[in-house]
Amino acid sequence: MRIIFKPIGYVRNPHREVPRHWTVSDLKGELDILPEYEAGLADIEVGQRIVVLFHFDRSEPFEAEHLRQKKRNKNEIKGVFSICSPIRPNPIGFSVVTVLAVGAGRIRVRGLDMFDGTPILDIKPYAEVDRPDPP
Repeated sequence: MRIIFKPIGYVRNPHREVPRHWTVSDLKGELDILPEYEAGLADIEVGQRIVVLFHFDRSEPFEAEHLRQKKRNKNEIKGVFSICSPIRPNPIGFSVVTVLAVGAGRIRVRGLDMFDGTPILDIKPYAEVDRPDPP
């Protein structure tokens, strides 16, 4: 089986450094959407939170030794699927950002943790769900 993704756009981020995770980011930037996908931005609203799925295009290639990795800034070794490392079998990341403006094929956002030029694979609405604590 072969799976192929095409970018729907690219991140525009004027900052050279980015936070390690969207939960600790206040950086502003833009999501530039390619013209053929621009109509899909209809109904995205200012103030809304959206999920951005992207390709870790600058991540080192994944090898079996990366199945267990040291967490950043910690001495713990964890399984790759329990951490947010960009070194993954399929280098797909996601971030939740807040929409500041929408127009002309561009979404201005706050909460970036992606580098300038990062390929965007998809955008989805973010929905917070209150769940009861497990027993």
